[in-house]
Amino acid sequence: MTGSLPTTAAPLARVLIANRGAVAARVLRALQKLGLESVVVYSEIDADLPYVRQATQAYPLPGNEPAATYLNQDAILDIARRSGAQAIHPGYGFLSENAGFARRVREAGLCYIGPSPEWIEQLGEKTRARRFMQRYGMPQTASSDILPDDIAQVSAAAQSIGYPVLIKPAAGGGGIGMVPVADAQSLPQAWASATAIAQRSFGQASLYLEKLIDRPRHIEFQFLADRHGNARALFERDCSVQRRHQKVLEESRAPGIAPAVLDAMASKLEQILTDIGYDVIGTVEMLYTPEGGFSFLEVNTRLQVEHAVTEETTGIDIVAAQIRLAAGERLEDVVPGPIQSQGHAIEARVYAEDPKRFFPSPGTLARFEPPVGPGVRVETGYAQGCQVPRFYDPMVAKVIASGRDRAEALGTLRGALARFHVEGIKTNIPFLLRALDFPDYAAGALDIRIVERLLAAGDAPARATP
Repeated sequence: MTGSLPTTAAPLARVLIANRGAVAARVLRALQKLGLESVVVYSEIDADLPYVRQATQAYPLPGNEPAATYLNQDAILDIARRSGAQAIHPGYGFLSENAGFARRVREAGLCYIGPSPEWIEQLGEKTRARRFMQRYGMPQTASSDILPDDIAQVSAAAQSIGYPVLIKPAAGGGGIGMVPVADAQSLPQAWASATAIAQRSFGQASLYLEKLIDRPRHIEFQFLADRHGNARALFERDCSVQRRHQKVLEESRAPGIAPAVLDAMASKLEQILTDIGYDVIGTVEMLYTPEGGFSFLEVNTRLQVEHAVTEETTGIDIVAAQIRLAAGERLEDVVPGPIQSQGHAIEARVYAEDPKRFFPSPGTLARFEPPVGPGVRVETGYAQGCQVPRFYDPMVAKVIASGRDRAEALGTLRGALARFHVEGIKTNIPFLLRALDFPDYAAGALDIRIVERLLAAGDAPARATP
């Protein structure tokens, strides 16, 4: 599709990308594919990132701290006005699940490329989403409402739920700010830490508690929807491989679970989202155990980091579809015909961090040579010579490998990571190679504590297959 897009207000010709890094580069590529102009914003340290030069227009955001740059709603809306943009794409992270920002975009007469503010408010706030989905028969674990910053009330709620519990930001995403708590003695310090992280990452420190389940799998279901009452499921992703509740490896389809079980849940969720009139894009995250089945976790009212896994197995350009659906197109025109999942895809997140202690490793990319080859896709916002700053998430790239089956995708990913040459910073690539060779992972025996078992197994060298 080329040219301007139909919308409920006015045709889109120019879109502002309110984000940075890999997602900014990815959205820019989708805009180019659709024949639309792009406007990017950038902090001082991000001025030399490649996509800044590739955009139709680029505007600086003075400073580097998130609050002054990519969370600065006033500055972003002012740039949208000055640039003549008709829409804003929030990417993921930062303002992508901020209902107030989405509402301000709409009040400014612009198209917000994401769910309507009402849905972000209803489902993007985690405790409200749990109550809402419970009315539609979604099973879920015990949890609290949003709690005040009063440790006595927090302690009482934790006692009522029963330890261990998980502290979660109500407005969060990406695993950021989630802190497990084993007992009452650990709670005060954990609560203070989670509060600080949530405030810094999301601009608000609303927290709640959730019962911590031992060794579930983390399964999420991808959806697209239009503004005309239609929603469709794009299968699921297994995101169980996590370190400190942040995803490390994601894949589709989920290994070791019968497709009929997965498809039944996808159909049920698709019907719920259709019935309620949800729109544009979203992901429903679930916990799964063979004994208890699925348990509702949350709805991410935005594009997911791991969307490329689904793109590789379905052939659907999710980012381009998100833009078209937000502009008012019908789902049947954006995604015509039946949706199929073919082959297998796995994504590895490459972080600028020490591969053993996992401390961030900011610095200059003296060498940055992502792998290329059949079945390999790399998403990044960086290039050789760029600065990886300390101010933002340390992810420098996503490597996605696809194949006819899981074994082929796994072999392709292993080889791609072994050929990813980075100098000037440390990366977690050695850790990723160890994870791919870990017997539980290779066998598809996944759960959210698999990384704990991997680290406990010691420092056996990874097999770097060329």
